[in-house]
Amino acid sequence: MNGFEITGQPIDVDTLRNYLADRSCGAYVQFDGWVRDHNEGQQVLRLEYEVYEPLAIKEGKRIIIEAIERFGVNNAYAIHRSGLMELSEVAVVVGVSSPHRSEAFDACRYIIDQAKARLPIWKKEYYASGDAEWVNCQRCASTV
Repeated sequence: MNGFEITGQPIDVDTLRNYLADRSCGAYVQFDGWVRDHNEGQQVLRLEYEVYEPLAIKEGKRIIIEAIERFGVNNAYAIHRSGLMELSEVAVVVGVSSPHRSEAFDACRYIIDQAKARLPIWKKEYYASGDAEWVNCQRCASTV
């Protein structure tokens, strides 16, 4: 069970865990990225993701395949939101199941870091000040 998808709907993180359940695996690692209430010293009220979906899905699937091959995990899947989101909503989820925990952790980290660096997904933050700004996570991209 491997893949990558973009959705405009809320992400059910429990469904992903159940989807990747595998009796041959002893480890499951999941990363949930939430909409937080601050960034760069500004109070964030909500955010919006704009996605060039055809390329994001193609490249997202490529990242999943790379992680499976590089770390030897059995299953990996990621889902990223698009559209307007409120505080505490899940913006992205990555799940990995593997025979061993070390590989699952490494693959999960690889997938989220590569997704942040390579996918055509743009984030606009809406601030309490009334301003809004498209932001780029240079710190995320530089760690890859």
